[in-house]
Amino acid sequence: MLFLKKRFIKFIFACCIIIFSKGDAWSQVGWEAGIWVGAAHYFGDLNTKYNLEKPGEAFGLMARYNFNNRIALKFAANYAVVSASDDNSNNPFEIERNLSFRSPITEVSSQMEFNFLPFTHGSKDEYFSPYFLLGASVFQFNPQTFYLNKWVDLRPLGTEGQFKGKEYYTLSAAFLFGVGMKYDLSERWSMQVELSGRTTFTDYLDDVSTVYPDRRNLFLERGNVGSLAVAMSDRSLSATADPGINKTGFMRGNADNKDAFAFLEVGFLYFFGNLRCPDISRRK
Repeated sequence: MLFLKKRFIKFIFACCIIIFSKGDAWSQVGWEAGIWVGAAHYFGDLNTKYNLEKPGEAFGLMARYNFNNRIALKFAANYAVVSASDDNSNNPFEIERNLSFRSPITEVSSQMEFNFLPFTHGSKDEYFSPYFLLGASVFQFNPQTFYLNKWVDLRPLGTEGQFKGKEYYTLSAAFLFGVGMKYDLSERWSMQVELSGRTTFTDYLDDVSTVYPDRRNLFLERGNVGSLAVAMSDRSLSATADPGINKTGFMRGNADNKDAFAFLEVGFLYFFGNLRCPDISRRK
């Protein structure tokens, strides 16, 4: 796997050298900015089968700098809500576990974009291009669940037995990757359709990662919210009967797989750069 990653990085580097070496590629340089709307999906312990039936809202602002008609650097500020529930699963363990969550996500990201075709604003020949992207992001999240007719923040409850002050961070980072399509609407306006995935560095986007804690210790640790912490830690269908899957130390989630999420977006951008042709007088 490491060998393949190294080969992929070398391939991208070689492509950049080839693209930047083309003299006529510098025909379009400058900034463009716009907005996007779309849908967000979460993948993790509460959606292990990559179910896409319940997308969350997502939107954002973006600014892109075009180095030429092949390579661009995009920055974005995004907001989304992701959610999942075990009652949508067909896995017996997950159905019995009976957990659910939602989490708002606030993200800032940057990504390099590589156009497969030359893309030039105002051109009748180079007015569209598929592209792929690589990048990174930093995001804030806050897992919640619906209980007794209200949304409850889960992190402060230490649902997997975390000590006070030792709860997981709600600020994390992610790698970005994806594909898209750019289409020129006019000399200044363009639209894009983009699908981008994020592999994160956290396994607590859904507040589920490791094992069921000792209920008594959790109750004592959380003080005046001890009863609520115990209730949110174990919502299994057999929670009121003899312990089954919910025994202390039994698997609640899979810590080996980090959580992920993805955006499907449609955006519109306005180009502020120069609309100029390549200087053919310098070409020999």
